[in-house]
Amino acid sequence: MNDVTLQDLLIYLFLGVFQGVTEPIPISSSGHLQLAQHFLGIHNPSLTFEVLVNTASLFAVLIIYRKDLTRLIVNGLRFFNTKTPETKRDFNFIVYLIIGTIPAGVIGILFDDEIEKLSSVKTVAITLIITGIALWLIRNLRGRKFDGDLSGKDAIIIGLAQAVALIPGISRSGATIVAAMGRGLNQETALRYSFLLYIPVSVGVMVFGIEDLLTGDIGSMWLPYLVAFIGSLIASYFSLKWFMNIMARGNLKYFAIYCFIAGAAVLLFA
Repeated sequence: MNDVTLQDLLIYLFLGVFQGVTEPIPISSSGHLQLAQHFLGIHNPSLTFEVLVNTASLFAVLIIYRKDLTRLIVNGLRFFNTKTPETKRDFNFIVYLIIGTIPAGVIGILFDDEIEKLSSVKTVAITLIITGIALWLIRNLRGRKFDGDLSGKDAIIIGLAQAVALIPGISRSGATIVAAMGRGLNQETALRYSFLLYIPVSVGVMVFGIEDLLTGDIGSMWLPYLVAFIGSLIASYFSLKWFMNIMARGNLKYFAIYCFIAGAAVLLFA
């Protein structure tokens, strides 16, 4: 702890805020962290750091969607005794969240090492451009399907899109929202399903990272990690709030353009 300097705190604050800002929006937080580390020469943080900042983003999502989560849990439990259209809708939504979580969970466990081998600056540049193309293709879609219109097929397709986002540089939120809107979901439902789908995946990452948290360097690095955690939590909260407004206005094309520019710039200068 005595070796931690003010510069270290500022670096970890920057990385935490950077991750928090990029996590909710469709530009790939993991890809951008890799690019920041490459171009700024910042030492790659430990897995403990990655688990902590992702947990901070998870907390931000839980705070913003707390009312939806409470309603889903209450109505999901009520469904077993009171089968109303409302309880059925929310019970089915929970089932579809479970279905949508399975592809990324299975593929992540089975092919973790292979996916890790894809991690490179060039890969991030190419996948950013792919993300931009996908966002551009659905930029004008205005779906009419609400929460109660979700189907098992929708959940599987969106879940597969989330699994594709395991590739570095493919945005998780971008992939799931593109798939959701491609299936005819309106912006609000697509966004809600995407970020509620993020919760079980993030919890899974946190659970699998517990061993690293307990055996890692958190004891000597608790202050930099705390600074990064708080920075990521606050940045994730306001970034998601901002993105919700962007989605309501249907301005996804600006993220597509950004991904094109960023990807091309990395290919040219990396």
